[in-house]
Amino acid sequence: MDRRQQKTRAAVFAAFSTLLAEKSYSKITVQEIIDTANVGRTTFYAHFETKDDLLKTLCEELFSHIISSAFDRTHTHGLYSDQNAPASVFCHLLQHLQENENNIIELLSCESSELFLRYFKDSLNELIQNQFVDQNRKNNTDIPADFLVNHISGSFVEMVLWWIKGRMKQTPEQLDRYFRAVIEPIL
Repeated sequence: MDRRQQKTRAAVFAAFSTLLAEKSYSKITVQEIIDTANVGRTTFYAHFETKDDLLKTLCEELFSHIISSAFDRTHTHGLYSDQNAPASVFCHLLQHLQENENNIIELLSCESSELFLRYFKDSLNELIQNQFVDQNRKNNTDIPADFLVNHISGSFVEMVLWWIKGRMKQTPEQLDRYFRAVIEPIL
């Protein structure tokens, strides 16, 4: 993708995020996105087939960056650029959420948050499957792996919501300790 295309996508993503902060997803029109992003209709449709496609692409980009960063624990930046990456993949993930790149916290807590939370949970499934269920599982081997993955990713998403609603008073390290204390006995 060339720089012009990247700028267009960034403008559309920013416009979409701005609109989502103001109103629910169902009330946002493609025309509003186009007007806010200051791009033409043809340009919009050259990048996205529908508003749903835009949502899916935005979520994939946001969450794939966070999840891939969590997989690569050597990747630190922002608030944590002068420190070693945390030992726990969950702590690393929480640190990225705390940095709030691309206003992800606002998206997870906006009026249309259920859409973003579903994508976030789906993005977590692969990470949890690879990092925990496939590698560290010693207990409850009679419970289906997909059930455990769903349970753990759902619990993580709910914990993040609890953290956001509580104004993120706990550090990522504290939350990681709480979360691992709950899930490690299961595995």
